[in-house]
Amino acid sequence: MTNTTNKINNFEDGKMLPLMESFYSIQGEGFNTGKAAYFIRIGGCDVGCYWCDVKEGWDASKHPLTATDLIINEANQYSAKAVVVTGGEPLLYNLNYLCGELKKKQISTYLETSGSSKLSGIWDWICLSPKKNSPPLSEIFDIANELKMIIFDISDFEWAEENANKINNNTKLFLQPEWSNRKKMMPIIIDYILKNPKWSISLQSHKYMNIP
Repeated sequence: MTNTTNKINNFEDGKMLPLMESFYSIQGEGFNTGKAAYFIRIGGCDVGCYWCDVKEGWDASKHPLTATDLIINEANQYSAKAVVVTGGEPLLYNLNYLCGELKKKQISTYLETSGSSKLSGIWDWICLSPKKNSPPLSEIFDIANELKMIIFDISDFEWAEENANKINNNTKLFLQPEWSNRKKMMPIIIDYILKNPKWSISLQSHKYMNIP
């Protein structure tokens, strides 16, 4: 078996992933804001939101295929036994191996996803953030712990409610202003939540604190 074949097999098995970056920091968004975690950002995205702040992560070929074991060993070096897997869109890849090995080390697993691809992996917390141009698969609505809707303009409130009608009763609901348009949308979001208190506000607090 050639090295190329080995790489392909390992990629399909989730034993290699296109790693964009990884770092230890504070969760800045949503329900788990303020908690320490190790972040794994996987390259590649088929959703392509025009306001995305990590467009450099869209093309997976620009990010080196990295042995998942190396990623796991690095995550295990830090005090907080929690890993947030994000992207790009991480569910483009088989995450069963990554999560299984993290679990063996007693590390909690958190997923940030648009839900546009089939679910893989074992998750303690799933943050679902649906996007209009590539809506979530139906299967993820029943298991999402958190629904985080990005609000860029007024039309996004209708999209938020469409998705809120699909989730389970225990899912936490968040509206988050898109960073570049936050000054305009913040007062509108606040007023909306005051009238619709099932929602809470999520802020990209890590940007306010100037941390990764």
